[in-house]
Amino acid sequence: MVKKKPAADPARQGVLPLLEHLTRLGKRVYISEMAPGGLRPRHLITLRLLADRGPLSQQGLGEALSLDPSNVVGLLNDLEERGLIVRRRDPADRRRHIVELSASGEEEVVLSDERAVVVEDRIFAALDADERTTLYELLQRAVGTAALNCEVPGDKTQD
Repeated sequence: MVKKKPAADPARQGVLPLLEHLTRLGKRVYISEMAPGGLRPRHLITLRLLADRGPLSQQGLGEALSLDPSNVVGLLNDLEERGLIVRRRDPADRRRHIVELSASGEEEVVLSDERAVVVEDRIFAALDADERTTLYELLQRAVGTAALNCEVPGDKTQD
């Protein structure tokens, strides 16, 4: 006689491995869709952040992205070489740099948002609009909590 497995507690189903799998799948599809611009997700996240918040200090941008300062410099160099951002000295404090979107950067944000809709539609085809809204709201809450409670000392994550 084969024993039945006891029903698993839905709250303990191992959400993180599932999110990791979905992230890898989503990233693969997203990168293939973004290929015409050749931008990586970290580039697009940076552009989106600048579009949402406006000009930021280089240090403030790094903090908002949870990146090590040396990684911020490389990331911004990439974006500046493509003409998507502008870095300038802060007139109030010449030691600081202010980062803002260029006109090309603003256009890229619009294009990447359009491509992202296509990717999300493919990935979340099994969810209706209400379920997508609920998922978004839950993830927003989880990200906010994680940002406050889960800071890892020395974390130099780029993507």
